[in-house]
Amino acid sequence: MGRVVYVLVIHIPADGVQIFQRYESAVLALLPDHQGRLDRRLRSEDQRTEVHLVTFPSVEHFESYRNDPRRAEQSHLLETSGARIELYDVADVAD
Repeated sequence: MGRVVYVLVIHIPADGVQIFQRYESAVLALLPDHQGRLDRRLRSEDQRTEVHLVTFPSVEHFESYRNDPRRAEQSHLLETSGARIELYDVADVAD
């Protein structure tokens, strides 16, 4: 299987924004270790919604990222932030 693309939509409570941003800084830094790439990162003006477009060479690379123990070490920040993440597997649309 070839390249995979995911969209993450993250909803963050107002009191969890700073904690979530700490989590995000730690885990996004791990993407290159799994050949992942953050193609696009968008944040709402109130900083409570983010959208990420990430690409990996394969599902296996994505799963390797998701199962990275260093990422798991940061999960307490995600939980404390109260952020809710929606994950979508997407593909390019041919015209």
